[in-house]
Amino acid sequence: MSKQNGTRDLRIIRHRRIRRKIIGTAIRPRLCVSRSLKNIFAQIINDEMHHTLVAASTLDKEFNTENRGIDKTGQSKLIGEKIAKLAASKGINQVVFDRGGYVYHGRVKALAEGARKEGLIF
Repeated sequence: MSKQNGTRDLRIIRHRRIRRKIIGTAIRPRLCVSRSLKNIFAQIINDEMHHTLVAASTLDKEFNTENRGIDKTGQSKLIGEKIAKLAASKGINQVVFDRGGYVYHGRVKALAEGARKEGLIF
């Protein structure tokens, strides 16, 4: 039996370590990012009430019809902009960023930059 941890297992360990420290409140909810090989998902969560306040992903029908032919990093940036606009409409302007154990580069970084571009503070 191998004692080596796989890439997915290491990400889950990092995610659990991060979640012990990051808590979303009503004043400053948590912007949670998760990704798969084809899609990226973002949601703003109030951990005190256990409610998802706002969510956006590349699987949304309106997003898919408008943004065909854009690479995954570009789509991530657009999702970041979309989640920031939805948050602003709900009166949320400040969040805690939860990268979900993923390394902060590529699509995760593009999503964060897109959200910051639209005025979300974290």
